Amino acid sequence: MGKVVTFGEIMLRLAPEGYLRFTQASSFGASYGGGEANVAVSLANFGINAAFVTKLPKHEIGQCAVNKLRELGVDTSEIVRGGNRIGIYFLEKGASQRPSKVIYDRANSAIAEASKDDFNWDKIFTSCEWFHFTGITPALGANAAEICADALKAAKRKNITVSCDLNYRKNLWSKEEAGKTMRELMKYVDICIANEEDAADIFGIHAENTDVSSGTVSYDGYKEVAKKLTEIFGFKKTAITLRESISANDNNWAAMLYDGESFLFSKKYPVHIVDRVGGGDSFSGALIYAFLNEMSGQDAIEFAAAASCLKHTIEGDFNMVSADEVKRLAAGDASGRVQR
Repeated sequence: MGKVVTFGEIMLRLAPEGYLRFTQASSFGASYGGGEANVAVSLANFGINAAFVTKLPKHEIGQCAVNKLRELGVDTSEIVRGGNRIGIYFLEKGASQRPSKVIYDRANSAIAEASKDDFNWDKIFTSCEWFHFTGITPALGANAAEICADALKAAKRKNITVSCDLNYRKNLWSKEEAGKTMRELMKYVDICIANEEDAADIFGIHAENTDVSSGTVSYDGYKEVAKKLTEIFGFKKTAITLRESISANDNNWAAMLYDGESFLFSKKYPVHIVDRVGGGDSFSGALIYAFLNEMSGQDAIEFAAAASCLKHTIEGDFNMVSADEVKRLAAGDASGRVQR
């Protein structure tokens, strides 16, 4: 099995203790995370050879991010060093009816100011079987979008499977900017991953009878979304996570996979949330693992939904679970009983 390469930004995450608000905090806990880095960590935990590519400053904070990835088994050999700063995000955890809040401080980060010449994709993709990126990376700026396009063209030359999590972030770019850029990148994508809002925000494809603010999700509506995405862009498979938000602490979580013929739905999990950041990334990482291991479509969507269910119970961006733990949950052991 070849390696998986992911490309994007890893950030320093700063968060008040527990459920304190920003204005109450006298200290912030530090950790690291970011969409594509989170996927690489999930894959490494599952035993896959996973490499994360980015650009980080040479100073000690940049090195801390590299060290954390190495500690978790991610290949960091193609990370470019340079630039002046690492992106930062501040996280305030929500509770009950108060939503979580994220404040970004990532302008002019090393990866946002990187150039196409920083990355030799033919070399990076040596022995690579799968390439993954998200819509967050091209949103960092024109340079990052051009680097993504270069990577995708190289991946297609080498017949590498490409997956993309659409991951629209309104704090990074407008819907119009996102739609224009992502439409061009989608022609290189084999597997599209989205949540209950991405297709509407980026491509104007709406699910009928769905209101995400009230937690109402129509499965039939998302069948049409997946079908339209596949027809427009020619994806081999389209996966959509289906989050029913009851409150900041409690969600129902499920997912759907469409292969151009069949619609496959996972079990629905009632989730009491410890930390929801990285939930979608854990789904992407698990889906890639399932496809690399040639699971059936139904087994793949069950595995991915179970993995992301477990991520919601884990502090930090990274999904610190094993494939065996995910398989137990996917097989029906959702009791939470002590394992001993």
